[in-house]
Amino acid sequence: MIQIFNTLTNQKEEFKTITPGQANVYVCGPTVYNYIHIGNARPVCVFDVFRRFLEYRGCQVKFVQNYTDVNDKIIRQAGLEKITPEACAEKYIQEYQKDAQGLNVLPATVHPRVSQYMDKIIEFIQVLIDKNYAYPSGNDVYYRTRKFKDYGKLSNQSLDDLQAGARVEINDLKEDALDFALWKGCPASEQHWNSPWGTGRPGWHIECSCMAKDCLGDTIDLHCGGHDLIFPHHENEIAQSEAANGVEFSRYWMHNGHINIDNKKMSKSEGNFLLVRDIAKAYGYEVIRYLMIQAQYRAPMNYTKELLDACKASLDRLYECRSTIRRAVAQAQSGENQAGMVFENFKQQFIAALEDDLNTADALSAVFGLVRELNIMASNSETSREQLQEGLDLFEELNSVLGLLYERTETESEKIPEAVLKLVEQRAQARKKKDFAEADRIREEIRNLGYAVKETRQGVEIQKL
Repeated sequence: MIQIFNTLTNQKEEFKTITPGQANVYVCGPTVYNYIHIGNARPVCVFDVFRRFLEYRGCQVKFVQNYTDVNDKIIRQAGLEKITPEACAEKYIQEYQKDAQGLNVLPATVHPRVSQYMDKIIEFIQVLIDKNYAYPSGNDVYYRTRKFKDYGKLSNQSLDDLQAGARVEINDLKEDALDFALWKGCPASEQHWNSPWGTGRPGWHIECSCMAKDCLGDTIDLHCGGHDLIFPHHENEIAQSEAANGVEFSRYWMHNGHINIDNKKMSKSEGNFLLVRDIAKAYGYEVIRYLMIQAQYRAPMNYTKELLDACKASLDRLYECRSTIRRAVAQAQSGENQAGMVFENFKQQFIAALEDDLNTADALSAVFGLVRELNIMASNSETSREQLQEGLDLFEELNSVLGLLYERTETESEKIPEAVLKLVEQRAQARKKKDFAEADRIREEIRNLGYAVKETRQGVEIQKL
């Protein structure tokens, strides 16, 4: 039974999809005006793991992640780069995809773009006007926040609290200070689209309501994003969608915690604005992915170089285990497999951790428990090939759910020739019979082929000279 912490109800609940065995998931994607920073990487990696786990448990997932390719920030960046807003958005969509691929994030089932949805966005706004939830004012269109009785239910804020809040925009065109823009008028000299209310661009929040409805339907199973999106973005999505569609917008909401840099909020003014691309140049993308999933997703994370180094060391340990077991499988004798229940226990620990509100920290603990067991088995010459292979298969299976062990691959030059492996096996048999002269002779023959063998606590290690 998969349980998640539902932001909407502020409690942990069983995740039950509308259609059993199928999950419709919407994740807020990037506003494509620059390279993604380390804070952007957390929801990308965390919810990729959740998707992988759902699929691992047999659920068919329709995973939608949008690109916000129409935005004032894009227009400003395009001006700085002396290119069109369309070219700027396309450039940074491509750069995002490079980073997402580097982080081993599965492509979304659908990647809708705001620019492709203008007609439907205008239609959606008109529905809200017709239902008296929205009103034109000048060339703008605003949403009547007070008319939606459940406003504040996601962020757990009252209208009075919001009225006094500093984040409320004051605008003479509004009927009420709490109202927010669905459409913003702009001159035809800027990037614009024609609408019944004049030339302009959509407000930020309406885009996701429209794309989620079109791609997944009026009610979706799960909406995900960073904690900073709860208010106002996700709160406004609920108000728009439920007013227009007349049904619940999303049954569950998951939000990941924020990231501080050396105990400070990340900002350009602090000089601690870290791009994923820059960290990857020094550490590789996989260390960043490991960093994002090594802690429980809802908890705030404090990024430090020491933590990044620790994540790299943990990944090194996983890779070393994989190499050790692969060598052990190649050298072991065929025999009985008596470790089935041991492996099954680790698998169930792993599953239980991820079923408990995506507890990736405990899931990794189960993986490292398996690592310890596999290293012990590899150091025992009596362990059968079948037993080691089953352990290796499970090791690969669990890491695949987490999206790990993808960056370092075994090249052709690193593969050990079959002739060498046969000699290593013959040498092991000679040592077992205590024929050490023959074992030494075989060692020299192996050396003449360009390889060295030595005994370690994890078994025989073969190295290219």
